[in-house]
Amino acid sequence: MKKITITLFGFLFLSTAFISAQDIVTWNFSLEDAGNGEVNIIAKASVQQGWYMYDTKIPDGGPNPTMIEFDKITGAETVGEFQSVGKKATVKHDEIFGMELGIFKDDAQFVQRLRVTGKANFSVEGNVRAQACNDQTCTPPLPVDFSFSPSDLPASLTVAGSTSTAEEGTVTATPVETDGAAEPEEIISGQGTPVSLTGADRDQLWSPVIEELNALGADDNADASLWSIFLKGLLWGFAALITPCVWPMIPITVSFFLNRNKKSRKKAIQDATIYGLSIIIIYVTLGLIITAIFGAAALNNIATSPVFNLIFFALLITFAFSFMGAFEIVLPSSWTNKMDNKVDSTTGFISLFFMAFTLALVSFSCTGPIIGWLLVDAATQGNFLAPALGMFGFAFALAIPFTLFAIFPSWLKTLPKSGSWLNSVKVVLGFIVLAVSLKFLSVADLSGGWGILNRDIFLALWIVIFGLLGFYLLGKIKMHGDSELTHIPLFRLFLAILTLAFTVYLVPGLWGAPLKPISSIVPPLSTQDFKLAHKPMGQVFNDYEAGMAYAAQTGKPVLLEFGGHGCVNCHKMDATVLADDQVRELIDGEFVFIVLMVDERTRLPETIEVDENGRTSKLRTVGDKWSYLQRHKFGTQSQPFYVVIDQQGKPLSPAHAYDESVDSYIEFLHEGLKNFRK
Repeated sequence: MKKITITLFGFLFLSTAFISAQDIVTWNFSLEDAGNGEVNIIAKASVQQGWYMYDTKIPDGGPNPTMIEFDKITGAETVGEFQSVGKKATVKHDEIFGMELGIFKDDAQFVQRLRVTGKANFSVEGNVRAQACNDQTCTPPLPVDFSFSPSDLPASLTVAGSTSTAEEGTVTATPVETDGAAEPEEIISGQGTPVSLTGADRDQLWSPVIEELNALGADDNADASLWSIFLKGLLWGFAALITPCVWPMIPITVSFFLNRNKKSRKKAIQDATIYGLSIIIIYVTLGLIITAIFGAAALNNIATSPVFNLIFFALLITFAFSFMGAFEIVLPSSWTNKMDNKVDSTTGFISLFFMAFTLALVSFSCTGPIIGWLLVDAATQGNFLAPALGMFGFAFALAIPFTLFAIFPSWLKTLPKSGSWLNSVKVVLGFIVLAVSLKFLSVADLSGGWGILNRDIFLALWIVIFGLLGFYLLGKIKMHGDSELTHIPLFRLFLAILTLAFTVYLVPGLWGAPLKPISSIVPPLSTQDFKLAHKPMGQVFNDYEAGMAYAAQTGKPVLLEFGGHGCVNCHKMDATVLADDQVRELIDGEFVFIVLMVDERTRLPETIEVDENGRTSKLRTVGDKWSYLQRHKFGTQSQPFYVVIDQQGKPLSPAHAYDESVDSYIEFLHEGLKNFRK
């Protein structure tokens, strides 16, 4: 058999440094002489790693382009359009919007030309807006203000025949001092019924509820993910036990403990317990090393990084082929020899620890692929505890038999003997790892906008993979290392039935069936080429105060969503979770649904000035207003963001973020409804 020496660390330590910065996009503004009495406003943008911003030219119906707005121009007039210069935008096809979009990563530079008509009274005030996105969320296109006075003009600028007065070339917008909630007193509810809001009502609706929201507890998806990782580690640990590299080691190792302590069974049990604890320490340490190398900030970005997901995809494909018998993954023999020498030259606890380390090295050809997949999955949870917790579950399951059989050695007689069935276990695991690898390719595909692995293609591949696995279990396909199958054991037949039944269950997904149990694994329904028609959502309000007034009128709680036209994950949630019939019926029947787009470009009748942490911000568009509401009231600005509130604007349950699990969303709605009815 061909042997390929591959170390797990060689794959897992391929990483890049992620920059943690307070602002995702930072701007620097300056003026430069363009000749002929003209100047260029130079806007330089620096984009945090892992994020991107859009170009100035975006087709209609797409996300928000980078744009410039002027509140006041005196002694100058604009020439041409605001555009990028120097570095060209990277063009990618976006499946959600169905169009080619130009994006910038790392940095970009933009220019707006002005013709100066009067140096003495030159004054420019405005802002630049840019929407930044990664593959989990998008920021609203918040304005970043700039201003220039005569002293900022280049010394080399020459303006011929300037006779302008202070009123020439002036565009101005008068700011209005307000608390951010200035609106007409008459609010139309959406059904044509006028509802009055007093100033006190409005103040209450806009007052911050950050402490109340925190008191309810954070969205428990993170805790659920950690439990999921621990259980996955436990299950994969038990799976590793029945591989050809580990199973035969159980009776051999336990017998060794009992034989070297014949006079003291208590001492044998003690040694076996220390041996089991050493296994746990070794694998948990490996998880902690992964966390230390990647760092907590990096783990939060790994989940959606195309590069990392492609690396993980290649890693799992390699492991899957290894399990199926294409080659064997082993560590250098010198490592094992060194551990053996350490065992012989040490005594007591140290000796047992090195014995456990030797087991880890010897069994690597079977456990390595499992550990690799588990660490990959744990790292993509975005939680620094996940790798260590996953390794704890894996090692705990691996250590159990060595300890238990040392305590009850008579149980060794009941163990099935090693045989060809162990190779079948490896092959089955290979099929499963192969299917799982497509999840990481899907994430990379969605992140890069390549459109290679749409939902129907993904499901077609899964149907083929699990169909072949079913035929393998029935003995219709034979892999390398398999012996002749003279009859089908009952347990194997049962697994074949479950596998083929799951394969049949996947088939309707090719035509748009939601497949709720695996909705968080497969690509979003929006990438499906053909899907069944979904009923639209009922009444949806796009004005906060109008929706809240209607809620007071009908006596219903409010489901408040902060989204964005250019928010990719908002579209994913709409296409998967909110398109689900059960979710839609629950919202239509029990809630007043308010959807506020933080990137809505419609101008407000008046520019509103608000105070945020001692800094004055200007709200110029409807999107600015809703973005301010989200920051001011709920203390966050990521989208999508869902929260259930009562008619006074108080939260009724923890907030909910991007999560394509329908069951999780329904639980979120039910919790808010239950607290409202109390």
